[in-house]
Amino acid sequence: VQLQASGGGSVQAGGSLSLSCAASGRTFSRSNMGWFRQAPGKEREFVAVINWTGGSAYYADSRKGRFTISRDNAKNAVYLQMNSLKPEDTAVYYCAADLGGTLSQNWKRYDYWGQGTLVTVSS
Repeated sequence: VQLQASGGGSVQAGGSLSLSCAASGRTFSRSNMGWFRQAPGKEREFVAVINWTGGSAYYADSRKGRFTISRDNAKNAVYLQMNSLKPEDTAVYYCAADLGGTLSQNWKRYDYWGQGTLVTVSS
């Protein structure tokens, strides 16, 4: 699976951004897909994950209610809608594919990674 994240940019606090991740490869539709982020000087952290059917999703507590993950297997794409953005959401956001069966927030479980897209939220 090859992944290409896009949609990052600069926004003011309270604003919204929609990230996209385009995938290629036959295993995408059988992969759980996650979004992670990494701020400068910080460790990579989990944002959200969606299972291969799109029927189940899990979010990090601080992102619940603000972020929504979705996918379209017909388009080989996964999305992250981010609302009510805060300066602490500033980071490089990565999409990743996990060929395992259970949803995971552990980035080490993921098999394939996109190149990342930068989100900057100003106060």
